[in-house]
Amino acid sequence: MALLEVRNLSVEFPQRRAVLKALDQVSFSIEAGEILGLVGESGAGKSLTGASIIGLLEPPGRISEGQILLGGARIDDLSPEQMRHVRGKRIGAIFQDPLTSLNPLLSVGHQLTQTIQAHLPLSAQQAWQRAVQLLQDTGIPAAAERMTHYPHQFSGGMRQRVVIALALAAEPELIIADEPTTALDVSIQAQIIELLKRLCRQRGAAVMLITHDMGVIAEACDRVGVMYAGRLVEVGAVQQVIHAAHHPYSRGLMASIPSTDVTRERLHQIPGSMPRLTAIPSGCAFHPRCERVSPRCLAERPVLMPSDASLTHHPVACWHPLHANHALSAEDSA
Repeated sequence: MALLEVRNLSVEFPQRRAVLKALDQVSFSIEAGEILGLVGESGAGKSLTGASIIGLLEPPGRISEGQILLGGARIDDLSPEQMRHVRGKRIGAIFQDPLTSLNPLLSVGHQLTQTIQAHLPLSAQQAWQRAVQLLQDTGIPAAAERMTHYPHQFSGGMRQRVVIALALAAEPELIIADEPTTALDVSIQAQIIELLKRLCRQRGAAVMLITHDMGVIAEACDRVGVMYAGRLVEVGAVQQVIHAAHHPYSRGLMASIPSTDVTRERLHQIPGSMPRLTAIPSGCAFHPRCERVSPRCLAERPVLMPSDASLTHHPVACWHPLHANHALSAEDSA
């Protein structure tokens, strides 16, 4: 049984004149010890999926359909009070800006021990010792001395390490990491990714890594889900999707990654832009930007299903999936 199961999740935002559907029938699962990446353009629904799982949807957003199961038990129907016990204890969260997760008026030691004692039956001394160990595990030098320091006394990379320690404080089963490396320089990004991989594999936690950076996905994840306009359009092993994506949108994302092996005058780009929630096209939402569009794409919305395009057979929501050896047109590759 998967640690996390998301079944047909839909999220709506009621407006004065209409109801906007921001997530539409999203389904996926994550095993214990696995890192699943969610990738897509801004507005695809990645962060909204994470917020739905940890119970932090901004009003008036609400889950209108589907189920979220953690360890086989539903958590989407819990009360706010019950969800507060799940969040932190069973689900840890790492956000893009560490300052949104840290109280600037409290020392990091106080915040860590407070979180530990809120979820684990430990004395103040035991909680302090555990907090020091967490800071050491996350690579913060002189951890015992840094316990009395405040967030502003840490660099950006060190603050993100503190946030990871905070997310791991109660030994959660699942970690939602929303753009955890975006604000960091490349060398620090690599350190944070390696740290997250090592700590989660050692502790057996599952991770949902939300990012728009395919480099991060390739380096950190076991599987990847590609999102577009509130729906999953492809899910598969990282190497399969990177080297043999079946959905034209996924293939376009992969082609947009700069290569050190090939010299190009300009990078590949996907024409057009993500549709607004008020103007989702009929049929396949990607069809206005797709070179393989057919009348069926305009009329029928595809669902995730195993692709016959290659031997990989990972799920893709496309009526005309690409074959593994399908090449971009000469114009696209220019």
